[in-house]
Amino acid sequence: MGWTDSHLYEFRAGGVGWGVPDPDGYYDGPLPASKSSLLDVLEDVGTKTIHYIYDFGDNWHHVIKVEKIDDAIPGADYPRLVRAIGACPPEDVGGFPGYVDFLEAMAEPKHDEHDRMLEWYGGKFDPEEAEIGRILDNFERLAKKWAPKPRKPRAAPKRL
Repeated sequence: MGWTDSHLYEFRAGGVGWGVPDPDGYYDGPLPASKSSLLDVLEDVGTKTIHYIYDFGDNWHHVIKVEKIDDAIPGADYPRLVRAIGACPPEDVGGFPGYVDFLEAMAEPKHDEHDRMLEWYGGKFDPEEAEIGRILDNFERLAKKWAPKPRKPRAAPKRL
C-alpha cells in the first residue's frame, strides 16, 4: 500500500484474526501475523476471502479475494505484481472521509484547505498514479527478505 506500517492492523478470515498483538496488552488481540502465511490461512480457515483492516482510527478496510492459486513459475520472482490501479491514500489522512476531503482540496487550488494539504502532503498528489516503480522496489525488498536462507554445511564428525 505504501503506508509506513506504523499503525495496528489485522487480517480477518472465518472469524479469526491475525495481526500485531496489542503492545500494551489492553485487549486480547489477533494471532501473530508474523507466524502465519497466506496458504496457512486459506487451508486452516477454508475461505478465499480475507479482510484487511489497517489503522484502527482511520479504519481502512480492504477485501482480498483469492481467485486462484497456481504452481510457482520457475525463475519468477515472488511476490509478483499482477495489477496496480491508482495511488495509495496518504498515511493518516483520516480514513475514507478524510481522503475524500483531501482529494477535493488538492484538486481545487482555490479550496480553503488547498495550501495546507499541499504543505502537509509535501507536494502534488495524483490519485491515478500507482507508483509502480515504488511497488516493484518494495516487492524486491520483500523477495530478498523472504528468500530461503542458505544452510550452513554440517561439520564433519571428528575422528577419534
